[in-house]
Amino acid sequence: MVWIGDRTRQPDHAHVEYCRGIKNPLGLKTGPSQKADELLRLIDILDPDNEPGRLTLICRVGAEKAADLLPPLVRAVKREGRNVVWSCDPMHGNTITSVTGYKTRPFDQILKEVRTFFQVHAAEGTHAGGVHLEMTGQNVTECTGGARAISEEDLNDRYHTVCDPRLNAEQSLDLAFLLADLLKSERQAKAKPLPQVAAL
Repeated sequence: MVWIGDRTRQPDHAHVEYCRGIKNPLGLKTGPSQKADELLRLIDILDPDNEPGRLTLICRVGAEKAADLLPPLVRAVKREGRNVVWSCDPMHGNTITSVTGYKTRPFDQILKEVRTFFQVHAAEGTHAGGVHLEMTGQNVTECTGGARAISEEDLNDRYHTVCDPRLNAEQSLDLAFLLADLLKSERQAKAKPLPQVAAL
């Protein structure tokens, strides 16, 4: 899927102009500087026909800002009746530089942003449509935390990425199981209780 980055989403710039002419589904990153009116303007440009499945909004605001920044965006898009897919990218908004100088992402912050994303959509009556993760099946040490509690001092052990820190195989499975539990509890919360039947 072609997507527009958080730093290249200006309505009058080349990336938006190029992507508006593509007929395939598009992604649009929405970061911490995104305002609701700007987001609606971009949605109008990229999906003027309000076509379901055309536009995926990929939120990447950071774990500490998600609870404050996501609700106004979700409300504005819902109020305007725009058909978008909401997706969470908990990786890019939680990138830090460790004390050892490595670019990393703390597992607990990744999980926190995912949880907040689902909580916001549940509270707003909208659908949390997906999660975007950067991961590998290799036993790397690029993101801190997880079940094995990779520390900042452990990063240089198997730090193989040349760009973005990835969850390793074990961290990816941890997150998958935690996501499954999150989805299960969300589904149970939405389920209506069965009517009571009087005994005959």
